[in-house]
Amino acid sequence: MPGLKVILLGPPGAGKGTQAARVSDKLGVTRVSSGDLFRGHQQKDTELGRLARSYMERGALVPDEVTIKMLMAWVKDPRQAQGFVIDGFPRTLTQAEALDTELANSGGIDKVLHIHVSDEELIRRLSGRLICRQCQTPFHSEFSPPAEPGKCDNCGGELFQRADDMPEAVLKRIEVYANETKPLVRYYKEKGKLVEINGEGSIEEVGQALIEAIS
Repeated sequence: MPGLKVILLGPPGAGKGTQAARVSDKLGVTRVSSGDLFRGHQQKDTELGRLARSYMERGALVPDEVTIKMLMAWVKDPRQAQGFVIDGFPRTLTQAEALDTELANSGGIDKVLHIHVSDEELIRRLSGRLICRQCQTPFHSEFSPPAEPGKCDNCGGELFQRADDMPEAVLKRIEVYANETKPLVRYYKEKGKLVEINGEGSIEEVGQALIEAIS
C-alpha cells in the first residue's frame, strides 16, 4: 500500500520501534523516529545536530523548533514521496500542526495508530531492562535474560539498569507521556484519523492489528 503516511504513537515500552519496522516493511515505505533523526544529524555533524547536542548535553529537552526542522527535512526528501511511517513523532500539538501544514498539499497524514498498554505492563517491561556497560547490548530480566546473571552474553561485560528504567522513574516517564499526549490524541481523534490499538498481545498479534487498522 504505497503512498500511505502513518504515525505510530505510544508510551515508552509500547513497542513502537519494533512495530514501526514491521508496518513499514509491510507497506513497502520508509520509516523514521525522532531518535533516528537526532543520531543521524549528530553523526553528520550538521548545524541542527550540533544544536540538538547542545541541549541534550545540558540535560534539557530539545525544543520543538529543532525537532520539527529535522523531521520536515526528512519528509521533504524525495525518498519519502511514496509514503512513510513515523515512530513517536509528533509529541506536542505544535509538532502535529507543523507536520499537517507541511503535508497539506499531499493529503496529510492518513492514519495515526495509538498503541495502548496499561501502566502495570509498561512498568513490567521497562523496569526489567538491562544494558551491558561495555558493548551496550540490551537484555531483559524476564523476556531475554542473559545466560549468566549480571553478565553480557556477547562480551562478558557487567549488566546494569539505567536510572530511568527504575520502577519509580518508569512511572514518572509514563505520567509525563500521558500528560503531553492527551491533547495530541484528542487532536487526531477529532480529525477522524486516530485508531486505538491494544498493545498487550504478542508482537505478531499487535502487528496484525496495526495492519488491519491501516487496511
